[in-house]
Amino acid sequence: MDKPMNSLDQHFHLPHVRHVDRSRPMQWLKMGWEDMRANLGASLPYGIILAALGYVILSFAADKPYLFTAAISGFFLIGPIAAAGLYEISRRQERGEKISFLASLSSLRAHADSVAYFGAFLAIALISWERMSAILFALLFQGELAEVSNFFSSVFLSGDNLSFVFTYALVGGILAAVVFALSAIAIPMLMDRDTDSVTAAMTSLRAVQMNFDTMALWAAIIVAMVLIGFATMMIGMVILLPLLGHASWHAYRELVE
Repeated sequence: MDKPMNSLDQHFHLPHVRHVDRSRPMQWLKMGWEDMRANLGASLPYGIILAALGYVILSFAADKPYLFTAAISGFFLIGPIAAAGLYEISRRQERGEKISFLASLSSLRAHADSVAYFGAFLAIALISWERMSAILFALLFQGELAEVSNFFSSVFLSGDNLSFVFTYALVGGILAAVVFALSAIAIPMLMDRDTDSVTAAMTSLRAVQMNFDTMALWAAIIVAMVLIGFATMMIGMVILLPLLGHASWHAYRELVE
């Protein structure tokens, strides 16, 4: 793997990526918490807005189980873009500067093109997953769809439709892994450097490849915290989304020189 990745580095002029210890994700969360506490007025609006948006989306999808599951998965796909302003807050905090919520939004204009290109990639991934989810339900699911309130227990935990559950988890897992590998630190890098979206994505892929265990743990932490947010009817997202956004900035700073 080293030789192909080295040639990839040269082709895309990738920055140096560090090896980090598996204990670092907890430190990223700690530093993210400190950033959020120091910038509550700027950080919490992101959590409030995204939690409210998520609640509206889930309410719309409540009677469409295939769309409901795709909507939950979609949070993992759009998260890096949604947190772009939070990266700017942490970047300023690192410099000892303060920034308001509106100023953090305005800062996105300086990186609008590269962030928009990457956002288009995430949007395509989200739309593709929604369509694949619908197709898998149509082709493999047997029986009547349960109400959303007991959907997961009756479909994924009942032992019925095992072929559907396996295929759904496999396809969704592969897509999620690819998107995570390409986006784990890409948006923070775009907010921090004058670079293009392809280079940022390849740097993220390089960082995940070099720190597979650490980044797998980081991905598991993100999934767990987002699921907690859903379990609390999006209320927990008000805190958890800003926390993850700030922590992702510190992950980027440690992984990329």
